[in-house]
Amino acid sequence: MSVHQRKRSTLMMVAALLLLLFIVGCSNKESGSASSSASGDQAASAKSITMSWPRDIGTMNPHTYNPSQLFAQSMIYEPLVSYQKDGKLEPALAESWTISNDGKVYTFKLRQGVKFSDGTPFNAEIVKKNFDAVMKNKKTHSWLGIVGVLDKTEVVDDHTFRMTLTEPYYPVLQDLSVVRPFRFLGAAGFPDDGDTSKGIKEPVGTGPWMLADYKQDEYAVFKRNPNYWGTAPAFDQITVKIIPDAETRVLAFEKGDLDLIYGEGVISLDAFQQLRDNDKYVSELSDPVGTRDLLLNSSNPKLSDVRVRKALQQGFNKKAMVEGVTLGLEEPADTALSKNYPYTNVDLKPIEYNVEQSKALLDEAGWKLPAGGTVREKDGQKLEFELIFDKTDPIQKAMGETIQAEWSELGVKVNLTGLELTVQIKRLKANDFDLYFWYNYGAPYDPHSFINVVASPGFGISETLSALPMKKELDAEVHAALSSTDEKKRQELYTSILTTLQEQSAIVPISYVKKTAVYQKKIAKFVFPANRDENPFVGMQLSNP
Repeated sequence: MSVHQRKRSTLMMVAALLLLLFIVGCSNKESGSASSSASGDQAASAKSITMSWPRDIGTMNPHTYNPSQLFAQSMIYEPLVSYQKDGKLEPALAESWTISNDGKVYTFKLRQGVKFSDGTPFNAEIVKKNFDAVMKNKKTHSWLGIVGVLDKTEVVDDHTFRMTLTEPYYPVLQDLSVVRPFRFLGAAGFPDDGDTSKGIKEPVGTGPWMLADYKQDEYAVFKRNPNYWGTAPAFDQITVKIIPDAETRVLAFEKGDLDLIYGEGVISLDAFQQLRDNDKYVSELSDPVGTRDLLLNSSNPKLSDVRVRKALQQGFNKKAMVEGVTLGLEEPADTALSKNYPYTNVDLKPIEYNVEQSKALLDEAGWKLPAGGTVREKDGQKLEFELIFDKTDPIQKAMGETIQAEWSELGVKVNLTGLELTVQIKRLKANDFDLYFWYNYGAPYDPHSFINVVASPGFGISETLSALPMKKELDAEVHAALSSTDEKKRQELYTSILTTLQEQSAIVPISYVKKTAVYQKKIAKFVFPANRDENPFVGMQLSNP
């Protein structure tokens, strides 16, 4: 055999061997078995989820707020008590608890054998250390009712933690189930002085996930916590791609770069509907999770008159706007809280759409339309407002444009300003706004957190209501409702509070918000969390690769 023939024969043998390996590899892949010859990319693809989010996940500090994103915090950090479907409170890091007869002392038996992601033990000492860090910055967290009544915390023994209140506060367990601030950072994450308000060293939690890789404003990669005490997730890795633009997010999903789009307002509902109609994908729509409201800042002299606020509420066709912008996927709201929370099943008189009544109220309040003019005036001032909105939220933008157009017919000028969410929130807290899209907190926060911020300064809502003539009486009713141990009296107080807010029109209900989810068929099971702010990965299953 010549050299040329030997080379040709060798090449044919190599080609045959490669073909055989290819066939075997395909067979393994089709059978779903894990092949040692599979590439790392193939393995990751089979056991990972990629989703998008409109903004960076933040510092992952469990004791602070924006820019950290709630869904991501809930992947790493866990509560003592878990909020589940239909408002049921179940054990999480606490196995059980007892409450004293006077409603002031709560004793928690902690789950044993729990470790943080770095392998250090979870115990009563670290629980107290976290509570102390939160309470060191009490003013920051005063929106949460428990913060105002927490008197002291104690380590009873290694797995028993006790807290004592200054007075009864009925929603203690609900407050402890929220995503922040009462979740638990491992000792290695604490700064040297223990003040987590200044930052943390690293995000160390007891949750099923830990942050493995991160590039600000680009991506975050979470991997399974090998020390997780509970049921391990069905997949190994979650990649969160930061995509601020909603249309770009949809294109990435259609290209197959994303497995999941999930959240509130993360894509237009028009895009959701188009994806929903495509058999390639699976879509889900949650039950209502909260109310989309428009705040009319009564501390603005132009809005301090209830006649002006009522005129604005009556002066746009809410039903048509909600159906048009959300394609009927959201429901028009007549009350600031839907009736599916405790104490909120109250008959309140809706403020109906009526343009003629709206114009009459504005006239009565002294805002007249000058001859040949388009904007009403009073004492040399124009009836003009700025409406600020989250520029990444296409629904807010569309609703803002609708309100702008309809109010112009009344002689009211609205200027729209799209802002980064963090800037928007700063302006709310600083009471630096005229009109503002705001959402109530949803489960497990409401209705108690809703009425708490009505009475507690520092978060924008109490300030929004500051010009209400009955504000002091309203605040007193809120305090009485939260501390009452009498169910009948508590219901009476809630009814009075909600009636006052309805009549004063400073919090204008627009629609009941729903979460949307669209995902590729590699995801076999998806369940919306009962807690509005929890991550959607608990219970998620993947199809066989």
